[in-house]
Amino acid sequence: MKRSAVMILLCFLHFHVQSSHQIQPEISISQFPEGFIFGISTSSYQVEGAPSEDGKGLSNWDVFSHTPGKINNGDNGDIADDHYHRYLEDIELISSLGVNVYRFSISWTRILPRGRYGSINPRGIMFYNKIIDNLLLRGIEPFVTIHHQDLPQELEERYGGWISPLMQRDFVHFAEICFKSFGDRVKYWITINEPALTANYGFLNGKYPPGHCSPPFGNCSAGNSDVEPLIVMHNLLLSHAKAVELYRKHFQKKQGGNIGIVVITEMYEPLRDEECDRQAVRRALAFSIAWVLDPLVFGKYPTEMLSILGSKLPVFSPKEKSLIKGSIDFIGINHYATLYVKDCTLSTCSLGSNHPITGFLETISTRDGIPIGDPTGIPFYCVVPQGMEKIVDYIKIRYHNLPMYITENGYSSLLKPDETVHDLLQDFKRIEFHKAYLAALLRAIRNGADVRGYMIWSLLDNFEWAMGYNTMFGLHYVDRHTLIRIPKLSAQWFSGFLKKTNITEELSHSII
Repeated sequence: MKRSAVMILLCFLHFHVQSSHQIQPEISISQFPEGFIFGISTSSYQVEGAPSEDGKGLSNWDVFSHTPGKINNGDNGDIADDHYHRYLEDIELISSLGVNVYRFSISWTRILPRGRYGSINPRGIMFYNKIIDNLLLRGIEPFVTIHHQDLPQELEERYGGWISPLMQRDFVHFAEICFKSFGDRVKYWITINEPALTANYGFLNGKYPPGHCSPPFGNCSAGNSDVEPLIVMHNLLLSHAKAVELYRKHFQKKQGGNIGIVVITEMYEPLRDEECDRQAVRRALAFSIAWVLDPLVFGKYPTEMLSILGSKLPVFSPKEKSLIKGSIDFIGINHYATLYVKDCTLSTCSLGSNHPITGFLETISTRDGIPIGDPTGIPFYCVVPQGMEKIVDYIKIRYHNLPMYITENGYSSLLKPDETVHDLLQDFKRIEFHKAYLAALLRAIRNGADVRGYMIWSLLDNFEWAMGYNTMFGLHYVDRHTLIRIPKLSAQWFSGFLKKTNITEELSHSII
């Protein structure tokens, strides 16, 4: 490349980097508390592939992703990022970033191909042992999710999966095997990722397996959207609590780890400057976050839900209440979006929003046609950095400042037909996003929030569930034909941030 062209390109790069600095104050790793951890996240079905190799059983997502019309472009996770065969390469990518932790999940059917109706698969145990050991060799702590959406299809077929209380016994059995097999080296455990997403997407709108719903939320072959999500959540929470009881009684003291749960945490703003919409914001937070966390901290469902759903909400027995109350050592926060909320008790709303199960509220990303923030690759995921500060503050206050980890935060881009690989790699907006959200998180920490870590979603562009592969969150681009991993500028920025190097200089060198 000629010197003049290089200089022009560096000036262009410098302008973009400096522009992001003008939007947000400079952020550095030294501003975070001592011992604060930084990491990167993935999940088993989204990256591993190898759906039937080495004794792995059939999962619900193996079946669902092959159902016509369920996944964008007819995509599936059969190959995903081929992490099962390329895990050492991916661990080198993780190590090169300079992170403290790597959050990943364990495929239920790789360990127990048929749930508790079959034997343990030793090759599955061996696979995750190799991941854990290779991470620790590089000074990276494993941050392990036991259940991240995928479960044995046999359990779906025998009794409907999470709609049945029998799943509680299955989950505890799976968790116990994980504690026994990996707990001597794993110090951070997550029982379940985003239980509200499982309940709502699997049993309210049918977008995730088993695809249950009823009008007006969708036209599925089975389901009752007004009741099933509540039953599913009840089973998920009791499964969590029983696994935590087992861990605390038999493993925690000896192994020295901590155990928590991860919640999806959208922040909400009133659509109109009216009291009814401000009340709707409180209901929206209760029907999403407090639905999960109130029982685990206080032993009961939130009053905001009880006042609307009444006897439709399942009841915890005295024994279950004692079991579930206080059953988390930390709260995992997945945060991507802030939305407007409109009250539907006094206003006309879209179909489904005026139902008790949704809290009589409607969430939207625009006001008078103007998005709440800069749009991303997912229409309702707009860039609203202050949402991070507000959601952490909400959880801090409501749950007495229990330890928190940001377990997922990421920027989505959408693959466009005319976009080149070069375009995808120049992800300045992703860099600006993470800088802005880290600055917002830092404000929350300085305001007293006990946040102990931050993890980016995701290491790689991967299978994003019903959205398939066209929606990309990764710091590394993955060529869908060759599966070659190519670091985006955001990977170089994150590495520079963690290693305290000059970001403009880092990115400039990457262009040359």
